[in-house]
Amino acid sequence: MFGLGMQELVVIMIIVVVLFGATRLPQIGSGIGQAIRNFKKGVKEADEIDVTPDRDTKESKKEEIEKEKKGA
Repeated sequence: MFGLGMQELVVIMIIVVVLFGATRLPQIGSGIGQAIRNFKKGVKEADEIDVTPDRDTKESKKEEIEKEKKGA
């Protein structure tokens, strides 16, 4: 795909270990794994919160107020 051989992968791994340190690599790996799991879970689940405004409640309240003003 990218033409990466074994030597290139070893060099990349050495650079990653030098940058982040051997003790942080498991934490980084678990964080990436949790992020991927949460993303997949979020894509599969239906929307939990419906934020569409209720047209009926707002207009019906306005109509009731206008009727009361006209009737009084």
